[in-house]
Amino acid sequence: QINHDPAHTFMNTGSSVSGRPSMGSWVLYGLGSDGQDLPGFVVLTSSGGGQDQPIAARQWHSGFLPSRFQGVQFQSKGDPVLYVGRPDGVSERDQRQVLDAVNKLNQVHNDHVDDPEIATRISQYEMAFKMQASVPGLMDISDEPQSVLDMYGTKGGDGSFASNCLLARRLAERGVRFIQLYHRGWDHHGGIKNGINTTSQLVDQGAAALVRDLKQRGMLEDTLVVWSGEFGRTPMAQGSGRDHHAPQRSIGGKPFQQRDLARRRPQPRSRSRNCCHSSQFGPARNAYHLRHDQHQRRARLLGPNRRALRILNRHHHPQRTKCRACGRFGGGRTSLWDIQR
Repeated sequence: QINHDPAHTFMNTGSSVSGRPSMGSWVLYGLGSDGQDLPGFVVLTSSGGGQDQPIAARQWHSGFLPSRFQGVQFQSKGDPVLYVGRPDGVSERDQRQVLDAVNKLNQVHNDHVDDPEIATRISQYEMAFKMQASVPGLMDISDEPQSVLDMYGTKGGDGSFASNCLLARRLAERGVRFIQLYHRGWDHHGGIKNGINTTSQLVDQGAAALVRDLKQRGMLEDTLVVWSGEFGRTPMAQGSGRDHHAPQRSIGGKPFQQRDLARRRPQPRSRSRNCCHSSQFGPARNAYHLRHDQHQRRARLLGPNRRALRILNRHHHPQRTKCRACGRFGGGRTSLWDIQR
C-alpha cells in the first residue's frame, strides 16, 4: 500500500480493508493475558524528527472480535489513562457497590440477549476498577536505577520513544501480552538527510536499550521483538526527500530463543539480508509477504495455531461466515526468520 492509512491497516491486520482484527487482538484472543490488573494489549505513541504520519485508533481495533480484545492506548505524557482516578468524595467501597450493581444489571440483560459486547462492558468495568491501583505503580519509575535510565536516555514520563520503551518493559514484566509502540516522525518528503539522522537519534538508543534490558532480565527468552515500517521510501528523490514506496519495506526483529515447537529446532538469531534489485526498486528474490509469511510466522512463534484462531461472526455477519487470523491461505514462501545466514 502506498498511502499511510491503508499501509498501517495492512501492516496491522494483513488486509488493506478496514474491519479485520489487528494482530495484537488476535494474539490476545488466542493466548489471553498473564496480567489481571492491566489490559492485555497496550499501545503507546510518540513523535518527532520529521513530518508526523497520521495514525488512527482503528489500527489496534479488534474488528469483528469482541471489543475486549482491542488495544488500549496509554498517554505518553501526563496521566497514562484518562479519567482512571477515583472522583473526589467517592470512596473505594462506594465505587465497588455501584460497580457491582451495574454489573448485575448488565448480566441480567446478557442472559437474555447473549451479546459479547455486554460481556465486554462488564469485564472492562472491572478492569478500570483494578487499573486505579495498578497504573500508578506502573508509572512510578522511582524504583528504576539511574544506570537503567541512562541506558534508555530518558527520565521517564516525557512522551519520548525512549520513555515508551522503558514503559514497554515495565508492562511486559506485569504480564501484558502485546505491546505496540509507534513513532510518528518518519515521513521525510523533504530534508531527508538531516531528518533521518534526527529521527534515528530519537529512537535508536531506546530501541537498543529495550532489547538489552530484556536480555539482562532473562525476558528475551520468551519475548518476540519486531521492528517494522509502514512502507519503504522510493530509491529516486522527491526534491530533498523520498516518496512512499509500496513494493518493499524494512522489517527486522529479535525472535525469542526457545525452541520452535512446530519444527523442533533452535530459532535463529536476528539478522538482515539484502534482497533488493540493483535498481533498489523492488526485491530481486525471496520476497516475503507481510500477511502470508510474516503474520503467520509471528503467530506460530507466539504459540497459537493460526488455523485454530477462527471465529464465527454470528453477531456481525448474518451469513455466519468463518474468519481466520492469517487469512485462508495455507502456506507461503519461506518466512522471515528462515533466511539462511
